[in-house]
Amino acid sequence: MKIKVETKNVNETIGVAEKFGKSIFPPCVISLVGDLGAGKTTFAKGFAKGFGIKDTITSPTFTLLNEYESTGKKLYHFDLYRLTDLEEAYSLGFEEYFDLTKLKGVVLVEWASNANGILPARHFVVNLTKKSDTERLIEIEPKGLV
Repeated sequence: MKIKVETKNVNETIGVAEKFGKSIFPPCVISLVGDLGAGKTTFAKGFAKGFGIKDTITSPTFTLLNEYESTGKKLYHFDLYRLTDLEEAYSLGFEEYFDLTKLKGVVLVEWASNANGILPARHFVVNLTKKSDTERLIEIEPKGLV
């Protein structure tokens, strides 16, 4: 079942993400999908807050991965925009973060389409569509979940 929510401003987008973050338990992988400026990193900030992460969330565009830990919870935030192909993801050892049998936290992946084939069959897809400068359509859908 897909959940659809329209937000009118950044605070509403963060609020939706925060509620989603409160409902998620490890191990879990979440793909954040949307064009440049759609709000993927903004969603990640709200999600992290709801998940219990106290650190300031920043886009890992140049580092590819930021790791956060708070109150015993781990959040791995990927931005694969600069990744060239799936082989590069494997050469960097990223596959260990997508193995649900070993993962001890939650993984958020921006630009996951740049590494098709590395995501587990069971994961969430959060699609963000920019409707205007402030408005967003957020669609959350489980994949491979019963």
